[in-house]
Amino acid sequence: MNVMTSIYRYALALCMVAAAGALSAQNASTSSGVRRVGGDDKRPASQAQVSDRMQMRQAADSRVPDDDAQWMKVVYRSLDLAKVPNASLYYPQEVVDGQENLFRIIMNRFASGELTAYEYLDGREMFTEQYRVNPVDVLERFHVPYTEAGSGARRRYVVEESDVPCNEVLSYYIIERWELDRSTTRMTTTVQALCPVLHRAGDFGGEDVRYPMFWIKMDDLRPYLLSTTTFVDDDNNASRYTYDDFFALSLYDGEIYKTRNLRNLSMMQMYPDPDDRRRAQDSIQHRLETFDDMMWVPTREEVQARGGAESADSVAVGEYRKEAKPASHSRKPAKVKAPKKPKSSADSGAKRSVRRRR
Repeated sequence: MNVMTSIYRYALALCMVAAAGALSAQNASTSSGVRRVGGDDKRPASQAQVSDRMQMRQAADSRVPDDDAQWMKVVYRSLDLAKVPNASLYYPQEVVDGQENLFRIIMNRFASGELTAYEYLDGREMFTEQYRVNPVDVLERFHVPYTEAGSGARRRYVVEESDVPCNEVLSYYIIERWELDRSTTRMTTTVQALCPVLHRAGDFGGEDVRYPMFWIKMDDLRPYLLSTTTFVDDDNNASRYTYDDFFALSLYDGEIYKTRNLRNLSMMQMYPDPDDRRRAQDSIQHRLETFDDMMWVPTREEVQARGGAESADSVAVGEYRKEAKPASHSRKPAKVKAPKKPKSSADSGAKRSVRRRR
């Protein structure tokens, strides 16, 4: 009896150990983040919601990786703020209902030390620590009044709203990066950097002299552009776009003044004649816009539709030429038959042979 009791207690102990092991394994799998049917629906602490700062960083890193970039072209554009599509970057000159123009955003953040600016170089932009510019040097170089606040590492410079030269920044230089993504076989366009340009009258009058101020990387500027809205259409006064949308959707109108090349020459240096330069700019723009279209082989339906359109055009041209021909050349004139002579009454009777006359 004692032996049977011992065996029973030993078997019961083994069952309890096995049950405890299964329960611990279930708890471990549940704590690792595996969601079971009918279990607790709460998310683990490791799956917290993505913060706004992380979303901004992900948006900044949305460019094509260098390994997937099969083709790339760097284009320099000049945005004239006098053009209607670019007016959103200039207006409003003063802060209205919390809205401010692009240069006011840049100047206030740059003077306070929140933005990093780099020296403007003629075609050899280097966004490194060596070419980083000090805010006080830029403010004194372009004669912008300022006041100092703080000391040491926390020193910053404050520019009054009325002293920001928004009315003198009449254009911007931007660096566009056109890349062909090998993974998607699509062309992507991103703005890499931006440079405000001051327009000030010369010492002897004449046209305004342009003074490029500094380069700002778009990745550093994007968090501030995401938080500022603007409207791009006079018919719709609702601010439905941000400044980041303005550049991401290429809503601007910019003239190509340079492309990256080995000789570091601008379009004006390569094409002194204005007509030749304009044709070269149009050729570059057309190639950029249609580059990804040449990567795809058209389907049979597209070829048939294209052939049908070409045949319809040829028929239309033929009908037009047919209608355009003069009436005198449309067909040969009909032959006019001569009228028959009427028979006389003498010829109507019988004739007598002349041979038998005597």
